[in-house]
Amino acid sequence: MSQTVTIHLKESFFGEKETILAEYADLVATAFRFESGVCGLRLTNSRGELVLLPFQGQQIWSCTFDGRGLQMVSIFDEPRPSPNYLDTYGGFFLHCGATAMGVPGPQDNHPLHGELPNAPFQSAHLEIGRDQRGPFIALGGAYLHKVAFSHHYRFEPTVKLYADQTVFPISAKLTNLKRTPMDWMYMGHLNFRPLDGGRLVYSAPCTPAATRIFANVPEHARSGGDLDEAIAFLEALVENPSLHTQFSAGQFIPEAVFAIDYLTDNQGWAHSLQRHPDGYAHYVAHRPAQLPHGVRWIRRTPDEDALGLWLPATAEHGGYTAEKKKGFVGQLAAGESVAWQIEAGLLAPNEAETKTAAIEAILQEAGH
Repeated sequence: MSQTVTIHLKESFFGEKETILAEYADLVATAFRFESGVCGLRLTNSRGELVLLPFQGQQIWSCTFDGRGLQMVSIFDEPRPSPNYLDTYGGFFLHCGATAMGVPGPQDNHPLHGELPNAPFQSAHLEIGRDQRGPFIALGGAYLHKVAFSHHYRFEPTVKLYADQTVFPISAKLTNLKRTPMDWMYMGHLNFRPLDGGRLVYSAPCTPAATRIFANVPEHARSGGDLDEAIAFLEALVENPSLHTQFSAGQFIPEAVFAIDYLTDNQGWAHSLQRHPDGYAHYVAHRPAQLPHGVRWIRRTPDEDALGLWLPATAEHGGYTAEKKKGFVGQLAAGESVAWQIEAGLLAPNEAETKTAAIEAILQEAGH
């Protein structure tokens, strides 16, 4: 049985000098402010750390284990106090949604990826305790979204860091507080760093039927290198998606986005890895029964180097109107809640080998 202690956080706890808030087992939580003024929470164990933004979207800004920074390369050295997605984009993990998500189309008026990525959380707290996986320290909180005549919901995410572990759960709960139904969308936007010599392994067939490229480059991505060559590469991926599973030096990919039909293990988990040249691996696991859609997103330019290994979601990335037409927008009844969980982090070489073998077994069992 899990037993926890809760520490309610206030912005006044976060000053220029980093301060210890709590210690338990080999776990430490410290509070600080970035030079931009954004509150930062550092959760540390014996293997590394997570840096989170407790009052700005509860983003995971950076993630480091075994001396390896897992997050994307971007033009932002630190988060900025802005609600606008592209004004402060460079974090390792962002919640996207919940009234809309994706790139807004011509008929949409929602912001890029919705209101959650930089949402101003009204409350945040630390949880400290032990459960079946061992001692943990976690950040949780609540964002209450109210817009007259349209929406009223509560979003409650949690990120748990366990003692001596480098894979951690990211969970969330969404509750419709209105007395009428609510359309909802969600995406867990994970941004790893692609590695030259890295190789993608995942529990889905790497075929044109199951790994499908969206062979268009949006306007915001049309810069940074030889665009004609990049578009030719994207067009080649339509027939041969396996071309995207190896990363090499000097690649220019303005934006590649894939839809993937995942297979699961007998516990209902789907798995995605980026194998490092030395055997380590970036890792994502999700439950398609909870988040049935999503995309893989890759951008390799001189200024941004990012691998959305898998962005588990309720829909693809086309924005509210397009995804509604596909039947990918969910609905919550009055007072109804929905919850989900993602696992992410770093696998050591032996763990990566075990997980790769498990993925191969899933594919073989399905006849691939």
